[in-house]
Amino acid sequence: MGIKHAHLTEEERYTIKNGLESGGSFKAIARVVGKDCTTISKEVKSRRVFQKKGCLGQAFNDCANRFGCTASGLCPDRHCKGRSCRTCTKQRCFDMCGEYRREFCGLLKKAPYVCNHCAKRQRCTLEKAIYMPITAQKEYKQTLSDSRSGFNVDEDEVKRLDGIVTPLLRKGHSLHNICVNNADRIMLSERTMYNYVGASLFKARNIDMPRSVRFRMRKKKQTFKVDSACHVGRAYTDYLTYCAEHPGIGVVEMDTVHGRIGGKAILTLHFVDLHCMLMLLIDELTARAVTGAVTYLRHTLGVEIYAKLFPVILTDRGSEFSDPKAIEFDEEGEGLTRVFYCDPQQSQQKGAAENNHSMLRRIVPKGSSFDLFEQSDVTVIMNNVNSYGRPSLNECSPYSLFVSTFGEGILKKLGAEIIPADNVVLNPTLINK
Repeated sequence: MGIKHAHLTEEERYTIKNGLESGGSFKAIARVVGKDCTTISKEVKSRRVFQKKGCLGQAFNDCANRFGCTASGLCPDRHCKGRSCRTCTKQRCFDMCGEYRREFCGLLKKAPYVCNHCAKRQRCTLEKAIYMPITAQKEYKQTLSDSRSGFNVDEDEVKRLDGIVTPLLRKGHSLHNICVNNADRIMLSERTMYNYVGASLFKARNIDMPRSVRFRMRKKKQTFKVDSACHVGRAYTDYLTYCAEHPGIGVVEMDTVHGRIGGKAILTLHFVDLHCMLMLLIDELTARAVTGAVTYLRHTLGVEIYAKLFPVILTDRGSEFSDPKAIEFDEEGEGLTRVFYCDPQQSQQKGAAENNHSMLRRIVPKGSSFDLFEQSDVTVIMNNVNSYGRPSLNECSPYSLFVSTFGEGILKKLGAEIIPADNVVLNPTLINK
């Protein structure tokens, strides 16, 4: 019989979400997950997210008098004059209206405590509670991290140890000597005692240990560890299988162009069939920065367009791409795309993006810093690269092909524009930074 883990895993949280959306009871979900039903109940109730969102065609409004409300123009905003307060999206009227009474949904006080399966959700303007596995998992990890940080020692113990250590340190004894001569009284390791002194738990400080003050902290090379679990089910062989099962599906190759080490970088999203490459400036080469850029794209384009443009994303195994679920799923846990990884040290598996980077490097040669760049500069580079005609496209530009496939509206949302062929610049004079 296998070991039964006490903590819920991320996969189990997705199972809970699917069970809630299908209208399953806590007992039914618990049977699938293999936990007690009270565990599921506590998980949902404690990790649900409250959202002040309206519904289709209606703004958020949780006033109990909203249906018969005739008030208008209560707030000083000049744009609100003459408008009905119950349709206001800025929610300032609630603070200024003497008749405002907040209404709570009574269904949230009983199981399942969330709106995931509520039939009234699409026409409800009250505050909603949603169980989202991504948010729940992040909150769980943060709680786990917080519980393991700090010192596991109470105030009385600190006073006892301080009475032993501080007087001897101030007499000039070394902490090593104190720990050796008082091992039966301290009963802690020397390393722990150094940590306690360094964290100012005692009256003595590092200044009372001359050698500690004289030594400098050694510089450590910053290393990034990528959890290999993120590659499971997303390997290059999985990518080939998925493409074979979905013939004709569009593929976008994602990569980064590095500037100065530790500085800004450019995130690139290359549409293989169209030879078109979107470029976004990121402040650092981290998973958080990449996630932020992808979230910006999703919010700017809208969920439907995002899912249409990026059905499959192929990238390398760099640490900046180590959070695939943040790219695949939106804030409510809805799957929008699939992320796959090339094999280690096999950059040719996404060769289309690598080749297109050579045109970008004509403008910003390798070794250049992007620290003085803004997104507007990167957009200018993107426009010139994508407006340049290619023989492989029958001398058409990638932008022209993109417009004929998806329309011009998407480019406008991203601030992109087609540059006339004779005005295209592909050398460093385009951006003088």
